[in-house]
Amino acid sequence: MASSLSPALARRVALAAQGFGRPSTGAPPGIRQFASLIDRLGLLQIDSVNVFERSHYLPVFARLGGYDKAQLDRLTYSPRITEYWAHEASFIPVDTLPLLRWRQQEYREKWAADSESWFNANRPMTEWLLAELAEKGPMRASEIEHESNTRSGSWWGWSDVKRGLETLFRWGDVVSAGRTRFERVYALPEQVLPASVRELQVPRDEAMRRLISISARAHGVGTADDFADYFRLKAVDAVPAIRELEESGELLPVTIDGWGKAAWLHRDARLPRRMDATALLSPFDPVVWARARALRLFDFHYRIEIYTPEPKRVFGYYVLPVLVDDRVVGRLDLKNDRQAAVLRVRASWSEPGAPDETAARLAPVLRQTMQWQGLTDIEVSQKGNLAASLAAELSS
Repeated sequence: MASSLSPALARRVALAAQGFGRPSTGAPPGIRQFASLIDRLGLLQIDSVNVFERSHYLPVFARLGGYDKAQLDRLTYSPRITEYWAHEASFIPVDTLPLLRWRQQEYREKWAADSESWFNANRPMTEWLLAELAEKGPMRASEIEHESNTRSGSWWGWSDVKRGLETLFRWGDVVSAGRTRFERVYALPEQVLPASVRELQVPRDEAMRRLISISARAHGVGTADDFADYFRLKAVDAVPAIRELEESGELLPVTIDGWGKAAWLHRDARLPRRMDATALLSPFDPVVWARARALRLFDFHYRIEIYTPEPKRVFGYYVLPVLVDDRVVGRLDLKNDRQAAVLRVRASWSEPGAPDETAARLAPVLRQTMQWQGLTDIEVSQKGNLAASLAAELSS
């Protein structure tokens, strides 16, 4: 018979599994702490939007506080970490890459079988790209492109070189060799990956079990949909893996009032009696990236409005959810005005039922954010129902 968890305990379990609520040592975090966090989370999602800060830096700041981004770069661009399409484009431990070979193969088979695919119309280009990397070593797309390449296609305006490299990257024929000014460096696998990673063949069912295991550990507690979404798995693969992990005792069935779905608790999950945390969450933070889970856990309805026309935006362009203890209690639209050295709070909102001390709890986090970003001032616009109290707290 499944045991029962209260919704409040489920929230605390989920946040603890994500690395919140751990006491700070007071020392600036470094490589060891970063590696431990990435191992706990399983991945850091990458996104190019930089109006405030690139997304993969933000989950680390939310959990560990101010740190030197160059130190995180040393890890994410090291042989211990690689990139691939995990949740979306993500930094992952290099040992996770063999667990995603089935995805590489699916991409290859799909595009190779489509007579109208870009690949089938440009096979000589991909062969030439592989030869270029073999001859010259790891390179960025911009280093390979020639003036004669015609830029074409979608809104992104990728050149054929970039499209070819991305095709080969999805197939695993090329891999990431780090980044330069955030531009991915492409390499042949044998140029950067150890033989133990290149040669490891993991059967699909075992890969699914291991991916679900990573996901369940990072969730603490969740539904089949939750666990599957972490690595964008299909139910036909995820559900059998969950059942096998349940049979082995790694996943424990639980019921949670109001969830209305079967749920499982990871056997190693912490069950905190309280949660002490105040943080700004990236739109691409695992705590909130699955919107249905955010609604179920926190009663928090979240939609990112970057791609919404400005007149139709409700909360702002780059809105970060505000976590206080075990609740999401607000949202801030932040902009890093690097030229003026100002952190601009363009809108600030509290959620229904947010505690009276929300602004007081948030002000120190914003000051720390300002310092972490190397800025000298914070300016709060008067848009939003939290703006007046937040401005007052910051001015005191």
